[in-house]
Amino acid sequence: MDKTEEQIVQIIDDNRSVILEFANDVYCHGELGYKEFRTSEKFRKFMESRTERIEDNLAITGVKAYLNSEEKDNFSLASIGELDALRIPSHVYANPDTQAAHCCGHHAQLAGVIGAALALTEKNISEKLNGQIVFLAAPAEEYGEVEFKKTLMKQNKIGYGGGKCELIRIGAFDDIDACIVHHISMEGISAGTGSSNGFVSKVITIKGKAAHAAAAKEQGVNALSAAALGLQGLAFNRETFRDEDCVRVHPIMTKGGNLVNVVPDEAIIETLVRGKTREAFTDASLKTDRSFKAGAMAMGAGYQIETMPGYLPSLPQAVPEEVLEVIKEVSAPKKVDTDVVKKHGGGSTDVGDVQHLMPVLTFNTGGASGGLHQSEFAVCDEEEAYILTAKIFALSAYRMLKDGAALAKRVKEEYHPVFQSKEEYIEFLNKFYSVEEEEIWERKVTK
Repeated sequence: MDKTEEQIVQIIDDNRSVILEFANDVYCHGELGYKEFRTSEKFRKFMESRTERIEDNLAITGVKAYLNSEEKDNFSLASIGELDALRIPSHVYANPDTQAAHCCGHHAQLAGVIGAALALTEKNISEKLNGQIVFLAAPAEEYGEVEFKKTLMKQNKIGYGGGKCELIRIGAFDDIDACIVHHISMEGISAGTGSSNGFVSKVITIKGKAAHAAAAKEQGVNALSAAALGLQGLAFNRETFRDEDCVRVHPIMTKGGNLVNVVPDEAIIETLVRGKTREAFTDASLKTDRSFKAGAMAMGAGYQIETMPGYLPSLPQAVPEEVLEVIKEVSAPKKVDTDVVKKHGGGSTDVGDVQHLMPVLTFNTGGASGGLHQSEFAVCDEEEAYILTAKIFALSAYRMLKDGAALAKRVKEEYHPVFQSKEEYIEFLNKFYSVEEEEIWERKVTK
């Protein structure tokens, strides 16, 4: 490390208590996607006195804090932290007001970003950066509450369910050349990213007919039974998914009727349909639709199947050797795994969507136990989860932008994005919108 990098590390160490306070406060006040008003405001207030320009209310709760008040033509680099948590009310630190808990470690990302900002905004450091740094808090990475997001779409508040997809749509990435992102991991420190699944999301509404569940059950059309048959059909279809396609379909039922003594006249299912490639999740999507149509037909029910774009698959990408070098140095004596670029994950992230447009440098830190997306998740090493994360964010940005941003320019020049423009990306994503519906079958019978 050079003298400036040593100073970056020292500033972060000196502000350890500030970073931990921020991390633990967000940890105890989890909020769900597109509802992260408290977290967003906390991030904005923290950045307000340390950066020269703020843009907020982006995709409802997103915030961009610019290191410099004026645009820099040289290079623009975003350090991204995600705002949202998961609905896991049984977690020990679940927010009682929202039932949300940070069981995916997004609070650690935000802690890393603000920790990096503490160092990079110091004048004698910032003046060595030949470009713009944007500290970006992004909403709604966890793709849940699909019906709620549909409501926001109908109100023209968003166009997509995923936060970074929406930020791309509204132009929030138009002035950014590359990004640095982080995720907490159960497997320790790593640099680079492998592939992961893309997906589409669905809201499946089965339409039945209410009747007295005991006295006149034959007069009803049981939407819950039709949905159950659809779930069975989907289960039988699983044997048709190829292992190499890494298909994942995992529905939840958000409504199964209104009252126990009334034949359910409506059942609502939300699901994501994931796959390693667009072809894989498109095939699984058709089979999912077919299953619920068959269940509806068997019971004489109607249906509406609304499909919406989710996330594109993540793309394997290593970090440049110059960044890897400093990650290894600051992480020592712990090892840094670089084999992640060879692996595929069954989950999904809207980071993949950003990758389709520009280079994204990814790193993971450990410091957590119990598993992601579950109530046993716990932060067991604050130093690694928060402080090391801040150091890697800051040092990576410095290495990218020092010396005339030579490394950053090289990374961008050598990267070959899938889409050449935001408009091309939006056109592609919008192809996944569809609505299919059929009225209750019994209404078509001629007597």
